[in-house]
Amino acid sequence: MLSFKQKFFILVTVFFAYLNIANAENTILIPAAPNIAAKSYVLLDFNSNKVMAEKSADVRLSPASLTKIMTVYVVFRELKNGHLTLDEKVTISKKAWQTHGSRMFVEVNKQVAIEDLLQGIIIQSGNDASVALAEHVAGDEATFAAMMNQHAVRLGMLDSHFENSMGLPSKNHYTTAKDLAKLTVAVISEFPEYYRWDSKKEFTFNNITQPNRNKLLWRDKSVDGVKTGYTEEAGYCMVASAKREDMRLITVVMGTKSVEARANESQILLNYGFRFFETHKLYKGREVLKNAKVWKGEDETFSIGLVDDLYVTIPRRHYNDLKAEINIDKKIIAPVSEGVVFGSVNVSLAGEIVANKPLIALKDVKQGGFINRLYDEAMLMLE
Repeated sequence: MLSFKQKFFILVTVFFAYLNIANAENTILIPAAPNIAAKSYVLLDFNSNKVMAEKSADVRLSPASLTKIMTVYVVFRELKNGHLTLDEKVTISKKAWQTHGSRMFVEVNKQVAIEDLLQGIIIQSGNDASVALAEHVAGDEATFAAMMNQHAVRLGMLDSHFENSMGLPSKNHYTTAKDLAKLTVAVISEFPEYYRWDSKKEFTFNNITQPNRNKLLWRDKSVDGVKTGYTEEAGYCMVASAKREDMRLITVVMGTKSVEARANESQILLNYGFRFFETHKLYKGREVLKNAKVWKGEDETFSIGLVDDLYVTIPRRHYNDLKAEINIDKKIIAPVSEGVVFGSVNVSLAGEIVANKPLIALKDVKQGGFINRLYDEAMLMLE
């Protein structure tokens, strides 16, 4: 017969064994990112900006025709601001017509609609179309490049500098995988009505039909963009984006050895991201998350929330393990201005912060009357 000591020892052993099993079940296991044969790459979630895989993603490299993502972005902005229209005609200069490399085959002195030129860039990667639009928008390509650089700074692309609209090699013409991912997020989020052209498999102009160079459009139905590029200096490059259910991923692959390699390596990254991660919208921007106490105001409380929607990208099957904590500043005193930060929301998984966003006032609170302020002052002294 077992003694009390022996029984107690067995119970303790079983208890700790159970804890180890429980902890093992809650352990977040995820395989390392695949080894991609490229000089530089990044895998990014569109909504959360979570980087799931990267290599030398901040290294400055020649972007080749990936430059044209910025070229069309600048034109999209001009369209949005009312400075251009899609049916507006562009007169093709001799310089644009003579531009070598990939072309949409515009003819000198002919007039071509901006919409056609944009599709000639996006689908056919036309250098001639890039120069024609640059000259039309800014007068000459150098001035257009200055516009590109201004937008790069505004978007936080701090390791990018452009000297031309098409991506031909130049000493001070460079960008990074991370910067191109930022730019792609901006294109898709700001201009969905134009981004739809990225998924077109071919485009016909001047009775010449050319296929989209993005091979993934034929291989993976979830892929709907974005751009390929090649020069001897840059190697074979590709920015791809795919959406499966509510999750959109962006890959940037730079410096591969062939057309097949850039497509294959991009596909590997996309499959890795979709297979092992999931993205969730936890909170909606500008919606009330909590009411905060305010002193010396016309109102006793005011609503706080997030500026934008809050997304998190986490390993699959761990959504129920997320923990959110809302922290609000203490002793908030009126007046309160809408948009001012008064706290934060922290989202953690297995003890690690996966998202941290500021909380802002969603409305103004004016200062209260004299009696109100006097009363609250007395109450604050007792706090």
